[in-house]
Amino acid sequence: MKPILLLSVLFLMACSSKNPQVAAPPPPALPVAAVVSGTETTFQEYPASIEGTVNVEVRPQVSGTLDKVFVDEGAFVTAGQSIFKINELPFRAALNNALAAQHSAEAAVINAQLEVERLTPLVQNKVISEFQLKSAKATALAAKANVEQAKANVSTASINLGYTLIKAPVSGYIGRLLKKRGSLVGPTDVEALTQLSDVHDVHVYFSLGEKDFVNFKQQYPGQTLKDKLKQLPAVTLLLADNTEYAKPGKIDVIDGQFDKNTGAITVRASFPNPEGLIRSGNTGKIRLSLQHNDALVIPQSATIDMQDKVFVFTVGDSSKVKKQAITIVGKAGENYLVKDGVKAGDQIVLSGIDKLQEGMVIQPQKAADKVAVVRTKN
Repeated sequence: MKPILLLSVLFLMACSSKNPQVAAPPPPALPVAAVVSGTETTFQEYPASIEGTVNVEVRPQVSGTLDKVFVDEGAFVTAGQSIFKINELPFRAALNNALAAQHSAEAAVINAQLEVERLTPLVQNKVISEFQLKSAKATALAAKANVEQAKANVSTASINLGYTLIKAPVSGYIGRLLKKRGSLVGPTDVEALTQLSDVHDVHVYFSLGEKDFVNFKQQYPGQTLKDKLKQLPAVTLLLADNTEYAKPGKIDVIDGQFDKNTGAITVRASFPNPEGLIRSGNTGKIRLSLQHNDALVIPQSATIDMQDKVFVFTVGDSSKVKKQAITIVGKAGENYLVKDGVKAGDQIVLSGIDKLQEGMVIQPQKAADKVAVVRTKN
């Protein structure tokens, strides 16, 4: 029996040596850092439309044939410069007729006055009745009134003749020329001759929703909206190709009421445009800056999105991680600005979070070059 027992023991020892116990892997070493707070600036963009400071429809004030066009489309003109000429011959003839009627009326005044002078001594000598003298004086007054009417007709004819030469009311750029030489034009035309835009400065219009408008007002000091406008920082214009316009603008007007259909209020920013690079009708975006004081800042790379929520992994006692939902209020560069879910000083995992599970133990790495914020220049 003893040899058999010995063989059994040796067999069991051999089996145990073929299946040694596997040691558990060490916890993963992951970088962690504390959540910090600071002052950060976020940017919000709003679609905008651009207009010149003055946009004028150039229309004829008299009817006639367009004889001359002195400018081309897109040309810059100065105030008072001639841009169109309507055939003046009918209006010059009307002026001559008015002048002739004025001269005739003036001659009638002279005749009426002579008649009064002739009858006056006859009445004094009782040769004729006083009624005839009064009638002559009334005729003289009517003749003078006819002179005044004739002068008014001359003035009207002269004004109409002047309207045949159409001049630029302001300095600016000519739009499309919708009427060509030889066209019959008039004040009642549906289409204007052209449009003239003064764009040495431009107005950029955009809209703020009610919530954005409340936040916009609360950020800046001042008792009234007028006071707040004075404190507003410069704004940036993004052109249609998303490039920044070189010159900063200033918000100077806020509409008096919200649009009941859109629930938004219109805001105007003005930009200098000395080179005329921006034209009326352009589109773009206004970029507004919003400063956040004592904001909790977390790098976007330290978060994970799940089911429309954003999470971070905080490190607690015994180096166990916990998946924590956070509320994002803005973004500054590569960082999220957090409203709640974490607080300043909390330790969070910076990378490798896609392989973490709730309650998992890690080896925190707090290297000197590891920080919880990716700093970017605003």
